[in-house]
Amino acid sequence: MTTDTTREMLSKVRQIEIRTKRLVTDSLAGHYHSVFKGRGMNFDEVREYVPGDEVRAIDWNVTARAGRPFIKKFTEERELTLLLLVDVSASGNFGSGTQSKRELAAELASVLAFSAIRNSDKVGLVLFTDQVEEYIPPRKGRRHVLRVVREILYHRPRHRGTDLPRALDFANQVSKHRSIMFLISDFQSAEEPSVAIESLRRGLRQTNRRHDLVAMHIHDPHEDALPDVGLLAVEDAETGELLQLDTGNVEARRRFLELAENDSAQLRRAFNGEAVDNLSLSTTETYLPALMGFFRNRERRHA
Repeated sequence: MTTDTTREMLSKVRQIEIRTKRLVTDSLAGHYHSVFKGRGMNFDEVREYVPGDEVRAIDWNVTARAGRPFIKKFTEERELTLLLLVDVSASGNFGSGTQSKRELAAELASVLAFSAIRNSDKVGLVLFTDQVEEYIPPRKGRRHVLRVVREILYHRPRHRGTDLPRALDFANQVSKHRSIMFLISDFQSAEEPSVAIESLRRGLRQTNRRHDLVAMHIHDPHEDALPDVGLLAVEDAETGELLQLDTGNVEARRRFLELAENDSAQLRRAFNGEAVDNLSLSTTETYLPALMGFFRNRERRHA
C-alpha cells in the first residue's frame, strides 16, 4: 500500500469520524442509552428518604435502626456489547448517487459504534459475504472504533456472494452473553427467493431468541425501478451473470418493479414474523431522520 493510498484512507476514516461523532453528540447518544438497557440493577448506597422518593425503595431495616426513613439506591448495570454484522458482498458496491451501499453501511456502523463507546459499551465487528471474512472481538475505545470503520470501508472481500444465516450462526457462536446485534445488509442473495427467505427466517429466529437483534436493510432506488434508457446490459454483482434488458419496454419495467416490491414485502414479513426490529434506508436519502424515528419508536414500545 502506497503512502498516498494510506493517507487517503486515513483521511476518509477521519471524515466519517468527524461527521458521525457530531451526530452522536448532538442527537443519538441519549436515544441509544435509553433504547438499549443494561442487564440489570446494582446496589449503590442507602440514603435518607426525601419527599418524592419511591416508597417501595425504603430500606425498612435501616429505617428501624435509625428511627427515620432511608431508601436503597440502585444504578443500572450499563456495560453492553454491540456487535455489527456488515455485509461486504459484491452487491454492496452499487450506488446510483454519490454513495454506495457499502459506504452507507460504514457510516451507519460508525454512528452506532460511536454511540456505544460514548456509553462505555464494547463494539465488535463481523464482516461477511457467503463466508465470514473477518471478525474483530468486542472492545472499547476510540482507536478500536476507528479500526472497525477502516475495516468496513477498505476490507477486500475474498468472495462475492451472500450467506446471511451463516453470518448469524457465527455471531451466535462467538457471543456467549446477550448482545445487541445490528445486521446491516442489502439482503440480496443468489438463492431462489423463497429458499433464501426461509433460511433467513430460521437464522433471525435463533439469533433473536438469544440477543437483541436489529436488521438494517440498505437499498438503492435504481434496484427497484428501471430507468427508460433502451437496451441495458446488467451484471449480477454476486454471480457475474450478464443479462440484457430492454428498458424501453413498459411491460419489462413493470415486471421488474413488481418483482422488487414482492422481494421487499417478503423481507418485511420475515422481519415482522420473527419479531425483529428493522429499518430500511436508501443510499439517496439522509439516514438521520429515519434512524432517530426508529430509536424513538423503539423507546416508546419498550418503555
